[in-house]
Amino acid sequence: MDKDEFSLINSIFPKKYHQSSLIYGIGDDTAIIAENIEKEELICVDTLVEGVHFLEETMTWKQVGYKSLAVNISDIAAMGGIPAYYLVSIAIPDHYQAKQIQEIYRGMEQVAKEYEMDLIGGDTVSTKGPFVITVTVIGYVEKGRHLLRKNAQSGDMVFVTNTIGNAACGLDLLLQYGKDYAYTEKEKEMIHFHQMPVPQIKAGRILAQCPVRIALNDVSDGLASELHELAEASDVTIIVDAECVPYHPYMSNVTLKQREEWAFFGGEDFQLVGSVAQQDWDMLKTTFEQARIPVHIIGKVVEKQNNHVLVKRKTSIERLDKKGYNHFSK
Repeated sequence: MDKDEFSLINSIFPKKYHQSSLIYGIGDDTAIIAENIEKEELICVDTLVEGVHFLEETMTWKQVGYKSLAVNISDIAAMGGIPAYYLVSIAIPDHYQAKQIQEIYRGMEQVAKEYEMDLIGGDTVSTKGPFVITVTVIGYVEKGRHLLRKNAQSGDMVFVTNTIGNAACGLDLLLQYGKDYAYTEKEKEMIHFHQMPVPQIKAGRILAQCPVRIALNDVSDGLASELHELAEASDVTIIVDAECVPYHPYMSNVTLKQREEWAFFGGEDFQLVGSVAQQDWDMLKTTFEQARIPVHIIGKVVEKQNNHVLVKRKTSIERLDKKGYNHFSK
């Protein structure tokens, strides 16, 4: 493969769309379709491959199912939407047992129940390769309230929900010791972030219902990658203050370099990162405080400067590389 994941996506952008009901296609967290005068339909799809996205040594089969649906729900959250339906396509190796597949579906059922979602279809095939699961989620958002990456403007404050780097920290522990190790309670908490991420639907709904301009993305491939997506989509430059990135208290036990590696490049936190006009920040912060959801300012948007993402430290400002999880990197 001579392209990275993001170059490949750019290369397959349609030159035109044929359906008048399509509001937004490739280029954001979900596609948006206007099917009636009150709501817009949101559609997204993700694939998880054994050995790439999960290992039997780090997750139970039920957790694989839970996560495969949760990561799609996170894309709906990044649009400010509500998930409603899902479809599942799985490719099953010959050596898999029925019990394993049942556990995967139980995991999906667990997270679907939390958000009152219905399973409405899918496909099942056999494969000689690794186990593959593809989930499509359909949701909706109120007309005109969808949140896009391209909405950031110069002068905006850049924010993120909760803490960042947790999932990568948990994965590091699992890769070192396996899922059956006698972990401390704090270590178990970090591992839980990796195995069973919580989509930020509530936070997304707060943002969608705020009567202000907001750009939004979810942190799936690492904070650096998601900030670059916001900068490129909005044609701006973002400066992130390294000292303002929020970390879980457990990470005080590791070096700053390690914390930043997990936060900027680790991925799979599925928190929300976005921007809002400076004059609207206090209102937004108060709304989140009332909902008891932590939200933090981590930087600002500045005028167009080659769509860079910069990281500010005590004595310097540096380019923040656009890297994170990339399926075609070697």
